[in-house]
Amino acid sequence: MEQDPLERIAAALERLIPAPSGLTDLGGADAFVWQTPSQSLRPVAQVSRIPLSLLKGIDPARDQLLKNTRRFVHGLPANNALLWGARGMGKSSLIKAVHGEIVAEAPGTLALVEIHRDDIACLADLMVILARSDRRIIVFCDDLSFDGGTAYQSLKGALEGGIEGRPGNVVMYATSNRRHMMPRDMIENEQSTAITPGEAVDEKVSLSDRFGLWLGFHATSQEDFFAMIEGYADHFGLDVAVDELHVAAIEWSMTRGARSGRVAWQFIQDLGGKLGKTLD
Repeated sequence: MEQDPLERIAAALERLIPAPSGLTDLGGADAFVWQTPSQSLRPVAQVSRIPLSLLKGIDPARDQLLKNTRRFVHGLPANNALLWGARGMGKSSLIKAVHGEIVAEAPGTLALVEIHRDDIACLADLMVILARSDRRIIVFCDDLSFDGGTAYQSLKGALEGGIEGRPGNVVMYATSNRRHMMPRDMIENEQSTAITPGEAVDEKVSLSDRFGLWLGFHATSQEDFFAMIEGYADHFGLDVAVDELHVAAIEWSMTRGARSGRVAWQFIQDLGGKLGKTLD
């Protein structure tokens, strides 16, 4: 018997609808990466991170983010967090290290889901999927910034302003080199061309207001830089006299024109290679 035309159309449309992700329970791993084309979550077997104890010179930010995350895991009110400031000072490393610390304390309680900044327009779709999970989840976006377009409006709505708002089991942690995630000239241009300049600027900077916790990162002192180097050397068993270590670290930082957590880690990688030591 020939199938009814409406039934054939309905069946065809059903085949076109993407299958729901099989990872909405997030039970297979502790970390995932959001895949926009397939609207799915790819498990990450091993997160690239360093222990929280090795992050030096950022103690206030470390303590605040850890406390906020612990409250979140225990079902207490917690804020979205924006980690902003100097390059290479451990913003993304801190987020990953805090997640690792919590997972070590209470396995299976907290998942980390990374969304790339180019996929922020799809954040609302991700939130819908994550809301179905019974796990607490950090959505992590590294180096978040906007140079134009309306993607920032998608982020605003997904965080707080939309009709659904942020799911109760989700908190967002983002890093940015800019406090308001937009270049100064973009904000100033909006101010100079708008009929009501103050309102235009308020619209642009209101995105950062969606993050209740602002953690600033600034260029490190030489003392903190040495503390980073010494901490890494001790942790990885690099047998070098402290004076020699300091001299080599200063020379390395001068070639890079900066002192930061990233430069310290790159120095340790170079030193470990020279000494024939693996950094495990």
